[in-house]
Amino acid sequence: MKNIAIGIEGEVGSGKTSLCRELLKLIPNSIILHGGNLYRGIVYAIAKSGLDIKKLLSTNNASEKIFDIKNMMEMLKVTLKIENNESVVYVNGIEIDEDNLQSTENSLLVSKVALNADNSKFYSFAKTLIEQYKKEYNLIISGRDIVRIYPEVDYHFFITADLDTRVDRKLNQYSKEKITREELKKEIQERDNLQQKSGFYDKSEKTITLDVTECKSAEESAKKVLKYINL
Repeated sequence: MKNIAIGIEGEVGSGKTSLCRELLKLIPNSIILHGGNLYRGIVYAIAKSGLDIKKLLSTNNASEKIFDIKNMMEMLKVTLKIENNESVVYVNGIEIDEDNLQSTENSLLVSKVALNADNSKFYSFAKTLIEQYKKEYNLIISGRDIVRIYPEVDYHFFITADLDTRVDRKLNQYSKEKITREELKKEIQERDNLQQKSGFYDKSEKTITLDVTECKSAEESAKKVLKYINL
């Protein structure tokens, strides 16, 4: 039977990562490609490299793309490996844990970089990666711009939830960080705005939009997605 690729995108804090991990349990011979985490890893590496990221982001022309994100990936030795059926990000041979990749500081920086970076070579690299892994596995792809990267994706979902629900979910995720609920709410709204400007909230003809506000768990959200998938 032919392997399938399932794209999972959505609003900030809608529970995409947890949903993907529940799908991993439900879909045989599957792996998760955390495309968003790979991008986060590149931004994290830039921030830790000593490069002047403010200078990288500065431009007088809103349509100008300042730097090539794939070149940065190569220069800073950011790589991806599959471990325990999920992709893991390494920078110069050192694994970067999810707390650092998903931190509030790095998350906001990612949204700003995505608006300014040239992603074309990175997208081409991502498409090749997807095609390689799909030969062996059913793919659960979490990230942004999935249909643009891989138009052949078999299923594409955009996950939504109301703002307060998303704030509550992120507040639980960031329990180790010193951030108030109001600060987090403003940050999520800022990231939503940046994602909109970048086109990451755009839908395609094949996109299925699912509201998971009422779902009580990631498992419930995953089962809602699974109803649309023919295994």
